[in-house]
Amino acid sequence: MKKTRKIIIDTDPGIDDAVAIAAALFDERLNVRLFTTVAGNVSVDKVTKNLLKLLAFWGKEVPVAIGADRPLLREAINASDIHGSTGMDGYEFPESKYELLTKNHAVLEMYKVLMESKEKTTIVGIGPLTNIALLLRIYPECVERIEELVIMGGSLGRGNYGILSEFNIAADPEAAKIVFESKIPLTMVSLDVGEKALILPEDRMRIKKMNKTGDMIDHLFSKYRGGSLDTGLKMYDGCAVAYLLAPEMFEVKESYVAIETQGSLTAGATLVDLAGYLGKEINCRVCVDIEEEQFRQWFIEAIEKCD
Repeated sequence: MKKTRKIIIDTDPGIDDAVAIAAALFDERLNVRLFTTVAGNVSVDKVTKNLLKLLAFWGKEVPVAIGADRPLLREAINASDIHGSTGMDGYEFPESKYELLTKNHAVLEMYKVLMESKEKTTIVGIGPLTNIALLLRIYPECVERIEELVIMGGSLGRGNYGILSEFNIAADPEAAKIVFESKIPLTMVSLDVGEKALILPEDRMRIKKMNKTGDMIDHLFSKYRGGSLDTGLKMYDGCAVAYLLAPEMFEVKESYVAIETQGSLTAGATLVDLAGYLGKEINCRVCVDIEEEQFRQWFIEAIEKCD
C-alpha cells in the first residue's frame, strides 16, 4: 500500500471547501496534521467557525489555527454571493469544537508541524495564499520541509472574479506572487479544471442517500451558487484533493506562471506561459484539463467513504 501522505490544509470554508475537507479526512492515504484558516470566501472568524462545525459534525480531532484576517496589502474581498452570508449556509450543524483551536497563529503552527515532522509535508491551499506567503517570508528555512504545495487557484485565461483573475489569487495577488516565486514544488489546480469538475443532478441524488455526510453536502449544495443545480455544480476545491489522490485523471503541463500585481484592470491574473514566450524558468505544474467522468466517479467514491 502507498505510504500515507502528511498534509496541512489551508482553507476558507466555503461549500466546496467542505467537500474537499471531507474527501481528505476520510481517505486513509492522507494524514491531515493541521488545518489553518484564512479570510477568503467570508471573514476569517466565519470560516474558522465553519471548519470547527465540520470537525464537530464528523467527530474529528485535528488542530485548527486561525490565520490572516486580511490580504497582505489590499482590502479584503469575499464570495458570500456564492457561498451565502455565513460561508456554509444550508445545514444545521452542531456547535463548533472550539477546543480544537491552537493558541498560536496559523503561520507559527504550520512552521512547527513542518519542522517537527521527520518526513516532508505537503501543503494544500484551497483559499487565498496569505498564510502561506507569510510562512515563507517569516520562516524561509521551512521551504526545505515542504514536499509539495498544491493549490486550487489561478486560470489559463478568463477569471471568475475579475476578467482574468480567479478568486483565490485575486483575493491576495501579492501573496500569490511570493508563493509562485518561492521555488517550492508547486502544482496549480486551475479554475479551468474546476469548471469541468461537475457534480450533476443525478450524482447529487445518489450522494444524498449515502450517509450523513452526503445528506449534509446535499443541503449545502442547495445554497451553493458555483454552477447550477440543473446543469452541474463546480467542485473547484475538491479538485485539489483529487489531484493528490488520483493525479492520473488530470492533464498536467509544466510552465512558468507569473502573477500580475500592478495592472489596474488585471491584478490577480495568472499568466501561464505554456509556449515559453517569456523565457523564464519553469516554476509550476499546471493542471490544464480533467477527465470529467473519472472525477465524478472519484467524487462519489470519496463521499461513500465518509461517515
